[in-house]
Amino acid sequence: MTLLFAASEIAPEASTGGLGEVLAAIPHFLSANTGGGHEVAVALPGYPSLMAGASPLEVSFSLSVGDSLQPVAVFERTQPDGTQILLIHNEAFFGRPGIYGDSESAYPDNAQRFIFFSRAVVELAKRMNPAPQIIHSHDWQTALIPALVKEQNLPFRTVLTLHNLAYQGSFPASDFALTNLPSHWMSPSGLEFYGALNLLKGGILTADVLTTVSAVYRREILTPEGGCGLHAVLGQRAADLHVIPNGVDPERWTPLNDTVLAAPFSADAPEGKEACQIQLLDELRLLPNPTGVVFAMLGRLADQKGFDLLLPLLPRLLSSDSRLIIAGDGDPSLRADLLIACRQHPEKLAFLPRWDANFPQRLFAGADVLLVPSHFEPCGLAPLHALRFGCVPIAHATGGLLENLSNFELSSATGNALLYYADGTAPLWDTIVRAKLLFQNPLAVAKLQENALRSEFPWDKAIAGLNAIYSRLTGEK
Repeated sequence: MTLLFAASEIAPEASTGGLGEVLAAIPHFLSANTGGGHEVAVALPGYPSLMAGASPLEVSFSLSVGDSLQPVAVFERTQPDGTQILLIHNEAFFGRPGIYGDSESAYPDNAQRFIFFSRAVVELAKRMNPAPQIIHSHDWQTALIPALVKEQNLPFRTVLTLHNLAYQGSFPASDFALTNLPSHWMSPSGLEFYGALNLLKGGILTADVLTTVSAVYRREILTPEGGCGLHAVLGQRAADLHVIPNGVDPERWTPLNDTVLAAPFSADAPEGKEACQIQLLDELRLLPNPTGVVFAMLGRLADQKGFDLLLPLLPRLLSSDSRLIIAGDGDPSLRADLLIACRQHPEKLAFLPRWDANFPQRLFAGADVLLVPSHFEPCGLAPLHALRFGCVPIAHATGGLLENLSNFELSSATGNALLYYADGTAPLWDTIVRAKLLFQNPLAVAKLQENALRSEFPWDKAIAGLNAIYSRLTGEK
């Protein structure tokens, strides 16, 4: 089959989290180059980080976006794993340092940027030879594509993956004009939602198939409590909403990579993790030789991630000669709070709003515990990556985390994480205290880290699930 993925991120060059990681993995494992059997390309915006090393194709055209005529140039690059990337280049929209915004706020023209991108992907698909049989969109940034395909009666089948329903592409109703769709699309049966333009809602209603990233999250988003306002819309499409679980690429997320880490290590030979911790603390200029736990947190600075629970606990968390390293960007107010906290605890707390492509591996290899106090979590790739490096998650048991993490039981020496089940500051703090006590027991820590290092999350189930969906849509095996 010929598949075209459309998304706004890919790791490691242009990524804010799990979406980019998924787009780096699934096309790779589906590709004929790796035995997946399909011809695969990924359409992405032409960000500066992706344009480096890209080559122009003999494909260019213009698009009307509202009242403006926008030029489109298409570039191609090949990822190190052989994945073909098609870049939609428009300097005015994508020649910026951030994906969705700068350190102060989201870009005010994000509706125009990603409506333009979605329309350009559809126009590109019409010009491809061979044409894609399926266009697989991801999240709100490309959720307009199924509606465009339906409006133009194009021969492509469409799939839309919902990675995080909290982000819907909701904009003022006046931005509907940017789609250049007929006016009947701005209605309750189309893109209109409580008087606003909602791109994700339009995709949910028009894609041939919907997928999401865990069975627990699927159940949650069909409820008023977890559906972020779209539970009734999703209920209309429940029969078409399938679960495609995320996995972890064992070649990228491995503690055996001594070109990235200070020392390689494994479940059978874990000694190198100590050298990685020494290197990490030195890199971040934190006090060496802590007698307490080295904590880490990696992810978008957003209310979802539980920073409101963590920030009040920082003085207590750092009081017992512990260290904390936080890497993430997003909400400017959270960023300011963390910068202030760093000035208050300069030798014990580090905050990185930007980092290099290999820093997550170094972080997980050097840290003892990853904090995951999310209020909700569709999948939670960071804790899965952390486990591969013996970095034990402290996590609120919600969403996809319930499917991939198991609570450590000292009596049976089973489990790969420290879980708490009620959302709040007190349960989080109780679990942090549990971790601090546990790390005073070398034998227990060794077993817990061994369990973490032996955790595996292959992509096989996801690939099989996608192949089944694609076969049903096209009638091909």
